[in-house]
Amino acid sequence: MTLYNDKVHLIDHPLVQHKLTLMRRKDASTNTFRTLLNELSMLMAYEVTRDMPMQEVEVETPLEKATFKVIDGKKLVFVSILRAGNGILEGMLSVVPGARVGHVGLYRDPKTLTAVEYYFKMPHDMEARDIVVVDPMLATGNSAIAAVERLKELNPKSIKFVCLLTCPEGISALQKAHPDVDIYTAAIDRQLSDHGYILPGLGDAGDRIFGTK
Repeated sequence: MTLYNDKVHLIDHPLVQHKLTLMRRKDASTNTFRTLLNELSMLMAYEVTRDMPMQEVEVETPLEKATFKVIDGKKLVFVSILRAGNGILEGMLSVVPGARVGHVGLYRDPKTLTAVEYYFKMPHDMEARDIVVVDPMLATGNSAIAAVERLKELNPKSIKFVCLLTCPEGISALQKAHPDVDIYTAAIDRQLSDHGYILPGLGDAGDRIFGTK
């Protein structure tokens, strides 16, 4: 993992980069895209959860009882930005099945490119929890900024943002609005298009996950 800056973590593991390249191909089927995303999300979860809180439990091995460490998964919340975030969520939950899940529904106004909220559902006791927000793309940053702003109203212990792809514009926007949030990504692409898409990117992640247009 490489630091882009002190708050942006580029997950450049060979397996992550290989699977992301296969996902970028325009002829990748919906099933292939979805399978690769699930696998890639599990690999990214390894880095994202590196500093997760631990707790000690007593375990009886075949030889004796002893105390060992396990992940304190109940304190972690994965927050999916609907709908594309659900594609990353499945892989993350495979790695940390004890985590809670929240959802933020946002759509991008096609004229202004600003985020409009239509759904928000979170677990209880968010003040005691660490949040990992998941969304495949950090493009204009508007959805991420809106989601993080809303989540901060619940006073969580910490917030991280995880995406497959981003670009300098998206990083700059999110860091300007929320400089305390760590960003984890598998790639920092060249730029945004005039329509707010990442270039070279991989197209619309939501459409490719769910086979819609």
